Amino acid sequence: MQLSVGDDGLARPAWAASDPMLRDYYDREWGMPVRDETGLFERLSLEAFQSGLSWATILRKRPAFREAFAGFEADAVARLDEDDKARLMADAGIVRNRRKIDATIQNARATVALREAEGLPALIWSFQPDVTPLPASHADVPTQSRESIALSKELKRRGFAHVGPTTMFALMEAVGIVDTHLLGSHRRGSSGVWAADGSRVADAGGVSG
Repeated sequence: MQLSVGDDGLARPAWAASDPMLRDYYDREWGMPVRDETGLFERLSLEAFQSGLSWATILRKRPAFREAFAGFEADAVARLDEDDKARLMADAGIVRNRRKIDATIQNARATVALREAEGLPALIWSFQPDVTPLPASHADVPTQSRESIALSKELKRRGFAHVGPTTMFALMEAVGIVDTHLLGSHRRGSSGVWAADGSRVADAGGVSG
């Protein structure tokens, strides 16, 4: 799967080339750095809900997810109880999977607990590798990495659920910890974290809580 040049003359991967919603997500959001707790908790949660489904399904439901889960504010989600779980299971706007709903609430509580240590943003970004892939085609993009395996293990140790290595690699792609934009894509190297040649940008900035 190679790049597709749109009617605007910009090269994108096939998955982002036709659906306007996916194209906008690719052009504006995917791979850009996310360093705040709420933003990372939201994306961690949505990647977990995406497991076994298409990302387009999750993206279309994101407004409903945000409403159902209090804007992914960890404190609010951590307070959800059995009545809230029943409400969520009845909400057709989201993915009604009890295991994933339970994991989201558990992960909110783990996120709150992390504030006593380094915090979720610092923990996740500490697994940024020294180099990022240089994929020429979709087949060259890995589905997990040494760092995503290590991040998965560490999050599980801290009380998180539904954070497998493949899900964590997808998270790392989505929030700029790695850059898997295909070589030649108009978005390659656009994050300010990675140069187009796969090297780290030295002054990419730290992590805010």
